[in-house]
Amino acid sequence: MAKHKTPVTQAIRLLRKEGVAFVSHPYHYVKEGGTEQFAEEMAVDKHQVIKTLIMEDEEKMPLIVLMHGDCEVSTKSLARQIGVKPIQPYDPKVADHHSGYQVGGTLPFGTLKKMPVHCEENILKQEKIYINCGKRGYIISMNPSELVRVLLLQPTLISAAQ
Repeated sequence: MAKHKTPVTQAIRLLRKEGVAFVSHPYHYVKEGGTEQFAEEMAVDKHQVIKTLIMEDEEKMPLIVLMHGDCEVSTKSLARQIGVKPIQPYDPKVADHHSGYQVGGTLPFGTLKKMPVHCEENILKQEKIYINCGKRGYIISMNPSELVRVLLLQPTLISAAQ
């Protein structure tokens, strides 16, 4: 079996600089396969696979939302919690422009544009999470406490819509 080489993305550079312990999980990327495809291929709980979503508020300001792979974001609830009017997903091309990553490989680390990060509360209670790391077909696992430490995350602890 060939040894997998870790892609050197801006996120990997940041995580290494910050001393974050992580494990690489390359997988076969399938367009629109999402968290379900990764979870099935790697035989992990989809709830531990974290989606990184780039959304926008009423002033078209970008924000990052971290959500469990088996849950949906209640944009109304999130908007209410952070004191803005409607929140909606960005067009993927615009999201790519703000994050510096392609949809399917987006993560909250090392983004081109600094954006506020909002996190579903139970993500931080997981023993381990799986999150994209800047390239399609490449996910890492890590302790979720590192989200707080590296991102200086003071999360808006949003609730998931099942």
